Amino acid sequence: MKDLEHLFENNERWAEAIKEEDPAFFEKLAQQQTPEYLWIGCSDARVPANEIVGLLPGELFVHRNVANVVLHTDLNCLSVIQYAVDVLKVKHILVTGHYGCGGVRAAMQDTQFGLIDGWLRTIRDLYYEQREHIAQFATEEERVDRLCELNVIHQVANVSHTTIVQNAWHRGQSLSVHGCIYGIKDGRWKNLNVTVSGLEQLPAHYRLRPLGLS
Repeated sequence: MKDLEHLFENNERWAEAIKEEDPAFFEKLAQQQTPEYLWIGCSDARVPANEIVGLLPGELFVHRNVANVVLHTDLNCLSVIQYAVDVLKVKHILVTGHYGCGGVRAAMQDTQFGLIDGWLRTIRDLYYEQREHIAQFATEEERVDRLCELNVIHQVANVSHTTIVQNAWHRGQSLSVHGCIYGIKDGRWKNLNVTVSGLEQLPAHYRLRPLGLS
């Protein structure tokens, strides 16, 4: 445990600083969890969700995985979305990637990395589909960063196509899915302006009727 001692010390200082600013903070936090936002982001240690958007614990529900991927077969991610939408009633889903993403870069290479290769297959497919567009960018970094943006846009669509989100819209629930990207080099969080807030914004092929309607 000595290897972790500095972390426990950091936690003690953090907790004391919070209580000094608001003595009742943790007592209130323990009573309820009512975030308005679900963050779906990358596992990268350089992308701290709460700090980036200036929100305190309890104000942001968070799911993270390598390269902020949303797969329709990933019960982990779908369970988070379902709980956030149906139980917590979040109003905004923030799909957030970041420039220079290692997972995205790996999907552009022919190197094997192990189990992660299967996880990144959806980004590799996207890279292949967009290869002519991405090839127009002059440098490798620009090409990686563009695919990072395209990946976010693709995952926004994947979230919007879920029955979880569509059923929320059928119920008249206020819910928007946003695509954003974070710059590790400058700390800026950028809106990609691909927000989806209702069924009418989806291609007809992906719109599903409410349950019970034939």
